[in-house]
This record gives sequence, C-alpha cells and structure tokens, in this order.
Amino acid sequence: MPQRLAKSSSPYLRQHASNPIDWWPWGSAALESAKKRDVPLLISIGYSACHWCHVMMHESFEDTEVARFVNEHFVPIKVDREERPDVDAVYMRATQALTGQGGWPMTVFATPDGEPFFAGTYYPPEPRGGMPSFRQVVEALADAWATRRDEVTGSAASIVEQLASINQLPAAEQAPNVWETMDKLSAEFDLVHGGFGGAPKFPAPLLVDALLVKGEPASLDMAQRTLEAMARGGVHDQVGGGFHRYAVDAGWVVPHFEKMLYDNALLLGAYARGWRRTPSHDEALRALFERSARGIVAWLKREMIVPSGGFAASLDADSADAHGMPHEGIYYVWNHDLLVDCLGEEDAEWAEGVFHVTTTGTFEYGLSTLQLRGVPDAERLASVCERLLAERQTRFAPPRDDKVVTAWNGWMIDALVQAALIFDEPEWLELARDSAETLWALHWAEGGLRRSSHDGVVSTVRAFADDYGALALAFGHLAGALGDAGWLKHAVRLLDQAIERFGADDGGFYDARESATSGLYARPRDVSDNPTPSGTSSLVSALRVVGLLADRPDFLERADAAAPTTWGTVEAGPRFAPAALTDVIIADEARQGLKPAVAVVVDASSSPLSRAAVATWRMAPAGTVIVAGKPGTKGFAHHFDQRPVVRSDEASAGEAEEAKITHASIGGAGQVDAEYDQHADVETGGTVYVCRGETCFAPASTVKGIRRALWSRA
Repeated sequence: MPQRLAKSSSPYLRQHASNPIDWWPWGSAALESAKKRDVPLLISIGYSACHWCHVMMHESFEDTEVARFVNEHFVPIKVDREERPDVDAVYMRATQALTGQGGWPMTVFATPDGEPFFAGTYYPPEPRGGMPSFRQVVEALADAWATRRDEVTGSAASIVEQLASINQLPAAEQAPNVWETMDKLSAEFDLVHGGFGGAPKFPAPLLVDALLVKGEPASLDMAQRTLEAMARGGVHDQVGGGFHRYAVDAGWVVPHFEKMLYDNALLLGAYARGWRRTPSHDEALRALFERSARGIVAWLKREMIVPSGGFAASLDADSADAHGMPHEGIYYVWNHDLLVDCLGEEDAEWAEGVFHVTTTGTFEYGLSTLQLRGVPDAERLASVCERLLAERQTRFAPPRDDKVVTAWNGWMIDALVQAALIFDEPEWLELARDSAETLWALHWAEGGLRRSSHDGVVSTVRAFADDYGALALAFGHLAGALGDAGWLKHAVRLLDQAIERFGADDGGFYDARESATSGLYARPRDVSDNPTPSGTSSLVSALRVVGLLADRPDFLERADAAAPTTWGTVEAGPRFAPAALTDVIIADEARQGLKPAVAVVVDASSSPLSRAAVATWRMAPAGTVIVAGKPGTKGFAHHFDQRPVVRSDEASAGEAEEAKITHASIGGAGQVDAEYDQHADVETGGTVYVCRGETCFAPASTVKGIRRALWSRA
C-alpha cells in the first residue's frame, strides 16, 4: 500500500501514514482517483494536538477490517486543518449545517466532485449512547452510494445550493453603535467567574483587547476580571507558563490541556496591553498580568522554538503516565504526595494552599490542576515553581507539533514586539526578529508566501489571507520598533500581493485563493474572529499599520473599504467578531478627533528600547503607529531630522488636552512605570513627534509632553 502521507509537511498527516487505511492528502489527485473509481470521498479532518482525533485513529483507523472496507468503497482523504484551513472551513460549514454542531475529528462524506452529502465528528468503534459506530456509518453510506446514487447526488447538490445561500455575510448599512455593542457584551459577561458564556470557557484575548481599547470603566472591569480569572485558573500553566486551549468548566478550573501557539500569541499581547492599562497603584493585579506575560515567553523559549527557526504549532493534550499509558493532562497535575516528594513537607503544605491542591482533587484520580490563590510571596512562589518545573520535566512530555504556521508565527512575532517595548525586554525583541528572519527566508518561496514548514522544508500549500495579514502586521511593527525599513518593504510586498489574491468585489477579502485552484466546491470566506482574527480582520489591521508607516493612502482606503464587510457580524454577535469590533471602536474614536496617529521617536542611542520609545509604547492610544530610530534614519514616510512641526493652537490645546488625559488616565492614556509616574517631567533622552492626520503637535521629550501629544485630538 502506498504511504502517501509519509513525507507530508504536516506531522498530523505523518501520524496516519502507517494506518491500514489508504489515506490520500487533499488535492486533485485524490479527487481524480474517486472519479475514475466512481466512489465517494471520505474526508477526515483533524490536527495534531486533538485528543479525540488520536482516539478515533486508534479505535477505527488502525482496525484492519474497517480499513479494508474503507479502501474498497471510498477514496479516504486525511486533512490537517491547520495546514489547510480552507478545506476545514468549507466542510465545517457543511457539518454544522447538517448536524447543528461541529468539531474535530470531522468526518465528511462527499461525491467525487467534493460535494458533501453526510457529515459528523467523532464516531466510536461500537454503537454508544445512540451514536452509530464508524463501521456502521461507512457501511450504510457505501450501500446508499451503490443502491440510491441519484438520491445521494441530488442531496449533495441541494446541500451545496443551500450552503451558498446561508453563507452570505450579514449586511449592515452603517457601523455598529459602540455603546449598544458594549451592552450586548455586558449581558454575556460571567460576573462570577469572568470571561464570557458558560462551559466550556474559552480565553478571549481579542475580545479583551477590544474592551481595553474602549477603555471606559465598565469595559475595563470586564477585561481585567477576565485576565485575572484566567491568570489564576487551571487553564493557566502556573508552573511552566503559557495557557491551555480552554476550560471544560465555567470557572477556569480544568482545562483541555493542549497548548496552541496562536492562543498564547494573542494572550501575550492581551496581558501586555492589560498591564499597561492597569493603574500603577494596583500592584497585585499588574504583577499578576506581568507574571502571565513573562510565563508565556518563558514557555515559548523553553519548549516551542524549533531547530530550523520559528515557533512550533502546538503541544498535545495527551502524554504518557509513569506506566507508559496515555492520559490527557497527566503531565500537568499534582496531589499531596507528589508535592511532598518534590518540595518537602513545609513547602508542599504552602503550595497546596496557594495552588488549591485538595485531598479529593480538582481533576481525575485525586489529582488537581494548579490554581493561584491570594497574593503569595513572589520569591517563594518563583522558587516553588522552579522546583516543580524541574520535577515535571522528568515526566513524559506531551508530543509537539513542529509545524511552523505562518499566521500563528506572525501573531507571536507581533505580540513579542509589543510586549518587548511595554516591558522593556530587549531579548524578546531579538526573539521576534529571529523568528521573522526565518519566516521570510523560508516561507517566502517562488514569489509568494507559503502556509507552513516542517523540519526546515516549506510546504507546497500556498498561504491564506490570515497568513499575509498576520505576517505583514508583524513586519510593520517590527520595522517601527527597530527603525529598520527593510521589514517595512517586506510588509508592503505582502500586502500588495494579498490585495491581488484575496480581494472581493464588495471591497472585502476572501480567506483563500479561488476555489478552482484549490479543488473545493466553494471559496471560503468568514469574517468572524474566533479564536483568531479572520483573514479580513488580519488584512485590515495590517493595511492600517503599514499604510501609515509607508505613506500608502491606498492601503488605508483599502482597509476602509473592507471594514464594512464585518459590520453585520459585529452587530449580530460582537463576541465572535472582536478584532473587527476593535476596528469599529478605533474608527468611532477617530470620528471624535482621536484619529490614528504616527509617533516618530528620534533618539541618538543605539538601543531600540530607549526610554522615549518605551514611554511611547506604554502610553500610546490603540491605533497609534510608532517608529523609532536615530536622526537621519531612512526608508520611512516620516522624518527623523527633528524638524519642529507644530500646529498653530498648540499652547491652548495643550491645557485642554491635559484635562481630558487626566480624566481618561485609568482606561485610555495608559500607564508608565513608577519612576515616570513620580517624575512626569523627567527627560527621556529622545524626542517624540506625533502627527494625527494633517495635524502635528509640539515635539516632546518628557513623559508628560509625550503623553499630551499622543492623546491630543485633531
């Protein structure tokens, strides 16, 4: 039997290479084989860190009798949803429409043309709880194809037609009302546990960001309470840093233990921005947010950098116990005896209280996830966690998916850049630059961007809209932070190509190339943001940042044309379009005079993390584009020659704006460190020039002056 998946760029597909099922990768060859043999397609979609994907593989895909039947009656196709989000999106819509729900593993049966006629998710090896076995399903569908072909193909055609009608984007004639949107979010906020909705409870970093951008007391309260609840919960790896994918309960206690790069990238940004939006006098909350951010970076450096460069996609939920048997979450949980063995009686007793390790356990088998209670001594907490981590590293670690996904790396690079400047961490900026160099050198191939790579070999799969948007946004912010216009040129090149490849007639964007080139019966397009920014949101954000940095008004106009395609989704369900909601909020502020600004930090020092740059990043309103460099820096649309450009009513405006800034300082104006708070007029050693639209403000060199310029309205 040919092992078509053995050399795949997807570790998930490689895991299935030795199955007795004769899997094909998605592509024209598989579809042509189905047409030639006149059999339907069995499309199985999953990903490497998926617990139930592994279960179904062991239960059904490794069964030789099941495999014999599948190979005879179907062309089986295995898809990694992370490598082929276009295939996943198209068939997920069909699965949700046919069953009312979706998930992975996804199991879809389709005609040789790829039109679905039956779909589901996990099927057990034997009938269970009213659910048929996988074997029963394939036997029934093979019989239907053989004896009721017209009925099956007619059903498939009808399904495709109905999907085309229901997949239209929700329409909106004008931008959603921001305050009405906030009311909708307040109604869905969990007042007891933080976060939104009930169980399962997902981290919502994009939604937290939108609330932080809004910046008024109620939205700030929801954002901060959510960040605090997650930071204290079992969904947060208290020992090793980073966050698990979601909690199975409403209280963040027991996670689904897989760790995804994209979750942690977006959470790193949210915790950094949450920290800078939290008043300096709230030391405990700021310390908690900073601990969460630093933990993500520590985990990233320790466990997620692959030898070829870039960051791995995920860590599995499952790992082996002491007897070699796989269990979900076993790597992360503890009980009294395990703590005593590692820490000794005194520290174990302290840790039990701090981490809420109970006698009956908060997880399975009397074991507990670790939750952070109270405000423990920081030094003792760090010491205990260091020892627990060392002990944990003697356990069997969860498998890692070493696939480097462009979009996910782009979001992590972007988060590292912003967190580096906010927390004054030059090493994080270097980490971002190293990953960016890998992505550009490896993933930009043959004049276009690729979706992923593995072991230093780039995939043949062309990149999608979110890949282009995420990487262009990261390169834009990296260019500004480093004062290196080379990254800006790369960002411009990416966006020029993205507009051409993904543009839609209504001004928005598709998520993938034309369906004719992908083999799919429909071209995927979804403007919802969950759990990551949609392709449209990613490109809109990148176009706004790069457009300002490169003086490309056509980019800004293109973003303005695309944004309205998201408004209907924001209006219908803001929880599920939070990146688009952030754009709406920033646009609403612009209509009130706080247009996105360009802040040019001119500093003679060689460090990109100068005092002036750090202060600017900490205090800048959302939507501000910041570029720092030495005098005479070239390649940007804005000058570094320290020419004073000042609006005529500077003096009177300054006094008025200071009052507004003071009033908004809790939510809007951002925070700086204690030294700056105490010496607001201290010189930063650099000069900051701020222009908002056609209006420029007085050059500023003190914290107070920089803040005034950043928050003055045009």
